[in-house]
Amino acid sequence: MAKSSRFLWAEKLAKAECINPRTGVVSLKKDAPKLLSVSRAITKVAFTGTVMGIDPSLRGTGLAVVRVRQGGKPEFLASQRVTNNPKMSQAECLGAIFRAVDRLACKFEVDCAAVEQSIYVQNNQTALILGSARGAAIAAAANFEMPVFEYPPLRIKQAVVGFGRASKEQVSKTVAGILKIEPLGFDESDAAAAALAHIFTYKDYL
Repeated sequence: MAKSSRFLWAEKLAKAECINPRTGVVSLKKDAPKLLSVSRAITKVAFTGTVMGIDPSLRGTGLAVVRVRQGGKPEFLASQRVTNNPKMSQAECLGAIFRAVDRLACKFEVDCAAVEQSIYVQNNQTALILGSARGAAIAAAANFEMPVFEYPPLRIKQAVVGFGRASKEQVSKTVAGILKIEPLGFDESDAAAAALAHIFTYKDYL
């Protein structure tokens, strides 16, 4: 009996995995991100709706909007990097982030937001600044009364690339493969990855 394309891709992905015999940890071979991106592209997902991915930063917040129609595949709609000049005050930067999220949410009738959680930072001042940027983005999303989901960076990379320690280059290339677009800048690709992580794993969140 002929094997289905889904089964064949499962076989290829299984071959892309490496198991450390000492630790039992599963990692991925060099070409695994490419295989995973094609696998995601041919696999339909249960989620339906429009998601805004947000990668918060005071000077360079990444935003990306991805939509999934009923029974369809993830479709890229738009992305943006909110670039704030170093001469801008913190209040001005937060206002720019809020307005950018507001505009995209309104334009594409976004259903929910997926925000990358803050990583641990040793500097308290940096943590406060990053927290403020996240707050501005989340407040703008909440202003539309949409659900806001937060995902750790490791979970986003695991869901999209298949490897929690993937580099930004791997994330960008994998996101481009899934959405069939040219690679985005790192801030925008991280935002798109957050949106895809929600699309692929949102049921696990509930």
